Amino acid sequence: MADLGLPEVLIILAVLILLFGAKRLPDVARSMGRSLRVFKSEINRPQDDEGAPPTQP
Repeated sequence: MADLGLPEVLIILAVLILLFGAKRLPDVARSMGRSLRVFKSEINRPQDDEGAPPTQP
């Protein structure tokens, strides 16, 4: 993974505050967390139709 130090993290945080504003930043972070959780659950979910033969049109 990327080797981020304190200066890089501060620059990223400053850019995020400029883009979204200090009031909306918690909402954006919460929404990103929910999206990541849904994405991970969909990846780890077993596929029901993997073993089924394809249907004929």
